Amino acid sequence: MKTSDIPEKRRRQWRADRALRPAMRSPGRPDPSRVVQRQFWRLIATGITTAEASLAVGVSWPVGARWFRHAGGMPPISLSEPTGHYLTFEEREEIAILRAMDKGVREIARTLGRDPGTISRELRRNAATRAGKQEYRATVAQWKAQQAAKRPKSAKFLGNDPLREYVQERLSGNVHRPDGTLVAGPETPAWKGLNKPHRLRIDFPEDESMRISHEAIYQALFIEGRGALKRELVTCLRTGRALRTPRARSRNKPQGHVTADVVLSERPAEAADRAVPGHWEGDLIIGTGRSAIGTLVERSSRSTLLVHLPRQAGWGENPPVKNGPALGGYGATAMNTALTTSMTQLPEQLRKTLTWDRGKELSGHAQFALDTGTKVFFADPHSPWQRPTNENTNGLLRQYFPKGTDLSRWSSTDLEAVALAINNRPRKVLGWRTPAEVFEEQLRSLQEPSVATTG
Repeated sequence: MKTSDIPEKRRRQWRADRALRPAMRSPGRPDPSRVVQRQFWRLIATGITTAEASLAVGVSWPVGARWFRHAGGMPPISLSEPTGHYLTFEEREEIAILRAMDKGVREIARTLGRDPGTISRELRRNAATRAGKQEYRATVAQWKAQQAAKRPKSAKFLGNDPLREYVQERLSGNVHRPDGTLVAGPETPAWKGLNKPHRLRIDFPEDESMRISHEAIYQALFIEGRGALKRELVTCLRTGRALRTPRARSRNKPQGHVTADVVLSERPAEAADRAVPGHWEGDLIIGTGRSAIGTLVERSSRSTLLVHLPRQAGWGENPPVKNGPALGGYGATAMNTALTTSMTQLPEQLRKTLTWDRGKELSGHAQFALDTGTKVFFADPHSPWQRPTNENTNGLLRQYFPKGTDLSRWSSTDLEAVALAINNRPRKVLGWRTPAEVFEEQLRSLQEPSVATTG
């Protein structure tokens, strides 16, 4: 059908519709609907990876990675469901099906429970026009509706050069003398994003144009297309990351080695009441320069073992390599070796379980369990009270190994001496006996032959 064959009234309506909005580029293959994108960002907020969220909503992982990168790691759209005032993608699919069946506008409106004017405008404004005539397709209609609904705002930095320069100067961490000259020396950390908006009110109390929120600063750094600030300034942030990380993902990140069979709820009940010896709690006390000491405490007797974790050969000689071997002394391999050496000195009956925190230093717990026969369980995240004996003992040990000191200077002999002092310290919970005395009783009870009883 030629355009000249279209009634003048309809052509006039087409011209009116085109006058109300700017020309749209051809969508090609339209992007997934906002419903799909909203589902994607909800899954990201739960802490799963971008690839997992992409597969869950039915898009390829490169598409999901592009969404995440372009948005700076944070959802660019509201995650709340839109009101029923707007047509949904499902309704547009229904319109396309009914239209292909030559149903009229009023019949479609009755089927969907919508006003006929809403359906009429939808068919005129959001129909595909690539073939020279209007043909309604749900995907194209959804894309056109989403484009028309956009209300883009320019970044506040784009029209305010003094504000942009002020924030960039503070982000860079440069320090100036009173005369304005730059102070040479080591790199200075940048101001925290939350500090700058508050400082602006002090430096410019009368200038309302010199106001900006910390969220706008982070968006200008992280979100593609909202530049204005130099992209390289992200390296001046304390985290140094180029993308924002969802909070749930950062909490889940170090727990990949913890599977369902080694969580605390799976630990034998006898370990909880402290009546049966052989159940241990463990952790690290950390010092400067990637130094650490392993601590093991038996739950029943409160007896303490200190694990020597010397730095590996080559530490400090070359710059650290990402994903390279851990030379600080408490990498997974070194930790397994040191723990195995300490635990295998005990009788088998006194090394039943070990409760550790969520640190990755014990990510090789499966091999450790095979080598020692000691089953490892992990406490819940951010729950130090689930290892109370170990936490209390670490507080005592800090009297010997203060925070902020290099713990690698202590030899294994020094650690044995400190453990001896701790184990000979009377405890109220033990009836003022020492952990060494209670542990000695446990060893003697294992060596005594059991006596059979007769009825």
